[in-house]
Amino acid sequence: MKVLAIGAHPDDIEIFMLGLLMSCKARNDDIFLAIATDGGAGNILDHPDLKNVRKMETINALKFLGKPHFFDFPDGDLFFVREAAKSIKEFITSIKPDLIVTHAPEDYHPDHRALSEYVNAAAGFTCPILYADCLMGINFIPGYYIDITQYFKKKSEAILKHKSQDPEKFLKATAILNRFRSAQCNTSDKNYAEAYRWERRFPYADIRGLLPPSPTINHFYKSLDKSMI
Repeated sequence: MKVLAIGAHPDDIEIFMLGLLMSCKARNDDIFLAIATDGGAGNILDHPDLKNVRKMETINALKFLGKPHFFDFPDGDLFFVREAAKSIKEFITSIKPDLIVTHAPEDYHPDHRALSEYVNAAAGFTCPILYADCLMGINFIPGYYIDITQYFKKKSEAILKHKSQDPEKFLKATAILNRFRSAQCNTSDKNYAEAYRWERRFPYADIRGLLPPSPTINHFYKSLDKSMI
């Protein structure tokens, strides 16, 4: 199966989608990666050549999955890039993916929302789109949970490759979110999960069969502390 992940910025795939992609890779799916913007607006630690720095950080962070395609659209203005929709559609058509993973249309960042719109229009009826969780889960209602416990260490290491972005704070937020999503499934307190959603529509009424395993759900009453009953 071909799985295409498209993030708006360098480090978005690592933060929002990497556990799922590693799980897909482990079952021998073909993984394709793309980054929409050049990351030039994320000058957190004041790098003079930030665009190239962020590109190299991304290549280094994702090299175990493959080499990303960089569209290099301007960071922060994706919605206003006239050629973006056409370029993204041509890229998707060239790959012919079986599943696309990208940002949710209600995400907090305007570039994330713009990319979601472009990808949704470009995919059409050709393949389902899986929307990744939002930062700290705000306004996002999951449809699927993916167990990423065995991949969380590698995911953490990949996030930390983005040294220009002071990545410890993003790793902390990601750990909280992935632990919370796992806790929603009543799993062990050492487990992690990523949450996703898809829009049910013809001909993709149910895509569970395309996805890696969900967290193993413990029996609720057996896992409760007796003092809570």
